[in-house]
Amino acid sequence: MGAVAQQVSPDQRVAQFRKVFSHAEAQISRVIVGHQDVIRKLLTALFCGGHILIEGVPGLGKTLLVKAASETLGLSFKRIQFTPDLMPSDIIGTQVLTEVEGHREFQFKPGPIFAHVVLGDEINRATPKTQSAVLEAMEEHQVTVFGTTYPLEAPYIVLATQNPIELEGTYPLPEAQMDRFIFKVVMGSPKPEELREILARTTGTTHSQIQPIFDANTAPGAIEELKGLVREVMVAEPLERYIIGVIGGCTPGGPGAIPEVSQYLRFGPSPRGAQALILCAKVNALLAGRVSVSYEDIDDAIVPCLRHRLLRNFQAEAENVSSESILEQVMKRLRKPRA
Repeated sequence: MGAVAQQVSPDQRVAQFRKVFSHAEAQISRVIVGHQDVIRKLLTALFCGGHILIEGVPGLGKTLLVKAASETLGLSFKRIQFTPDLMPSDIIGTQVLTEVEGHREFQFKPGPIFAHVVLGDEINRATPKTQSAVLEAMEEHQVTVFGTTYPLEAPYIVLATQNPIELEGTYPLPEAQMDRFIFKVVMGSPKPEELREILARTTGTTHSQIQPIFDANTAPGAIEELKGLVREVMVAEPLERYIIGVIGGCTPGGPGAIPEVSQYLRFGPSPRGAQALILCAKVNALLAGRVSVSYEDIDDAIVPCLRHRLLRNFQAEAENVSSESILEQVMKRLRKPRA
């Protein structure tokens, strides 16, 4: 399948987007059993131009999911295993002294962060110094080594995983880095019928093969063109006010903040949270065959977009009040005027 043609009608472009998206979901599902919502959110993050944080216990297929997504879309893939002794230069690269035509000179040796799809496995096991090495790449799509800036080829997406069980020897991600993830999704344990299918696929003699949607040479351009279509989806003024109301309702002391927010939160989402909501809602609209966003498109994105942007206080942690429950209360309050 080649790049999306430019001289086509809006309906044809929307249809092409839906076709690519559904084809990608189907190909990834050939090796990943279940987790349809996680697969959809991963692809949504890619077409939004954002990054995604996946939380789940070991053995659920997080690494396989990311690798399958990159193979499906024809994008380059690199994996970084985060450990406490990992250094920033191990990620972004370093200058190496080499001999060229009889004289010595420093040459830049790129690290594994130079790929279209970068998997940061167990990112919370690295020290804050090493975690910060990823910040510039995630936000600016570039890295700086000894004063020289090296751009990262688009499309670029970081998919980080973290294990929520083992807390010893881990370093919680700082709020600034959490805010750079457009989504935080939680992978749960498979259902009995899904586990049966996993066993059949992984312990037998048959192996599923992924058929890439794009050729490796044309994939970056085709995906960038589809990302441009996402930006063209319209958002009506009432829906912009709704998104602003959600952000204000989740911010302590903000306009429309509900009592639970003032009681249990220290800080609410930044403007990046509003940007994430709009972009994800636009992808949802395209998947529904529309060129304008609806309230349902926004509601579907609120929890995965904002759950990691709410900073709970000690009382919330002591009373086991989750970010998800607070967001549900905010959504319930805002739904009443349009019910």
